[in-house]
Amino acid sequence: MGYRNKTYVIFDGDNDMWAYAYMKGWNQNKKIDFNFNDAHDLNTITNASSEANTKRKLRERFSTAKQAVVLIGESTKNLYRFVRWEIEVCQTLGLPVVAVNLNKMRRYDADLCPPILRDADAVHVSFNARIIKHALDDFCTSYSKYQGKGDNWHYKEQVYKDLGL
Repeated sequence: MGYRNKTYVIFDGDNDMWAYAYMKGWNQNKKIDFNFNDAHDLNTITNASSEANTKRKLRERFSTAKQAVVLIGESTKNLYRFVRWEIEVCQTLGLPVVAVNLNKMRRYDADLCPPILRDADAVHVSFNARIIKHALDDFCTSYSKYQGKGDNWHYKEQVYKDLGL
């Protein structure tokens, strides 16, 4: 297995591409303290690709991932063909998952979160560069403390305050 240093981002490509674009923008903006090596930069997938070909290329991206971000929007929980499959791959690989609520909720959102992430040792945060960066730096690097506990992790309000949020 190769060196894993990338972040794999899972999202609803039809409705939540804007949030992924924000993350890429934060990553490129030198005035924002947010950086991640995007696993999706590895190869190109077109809409015309078959499901089997798409999943093969996504597996290649997973081979470089050390962590994952799931962008949770209005319809994310209903997406099984790719979103649920991608989350299952994360769980199989033991990747730490940062579940990001696009509605700004700071903890597990039972109404919108994909059921597969319930009690799945993911940390749930709001959509903001500072808290996402904090989760990637803090939760993901110390994931072994959380893994296997079967909980919906979140940060206390003081963490958000300390980050200026």
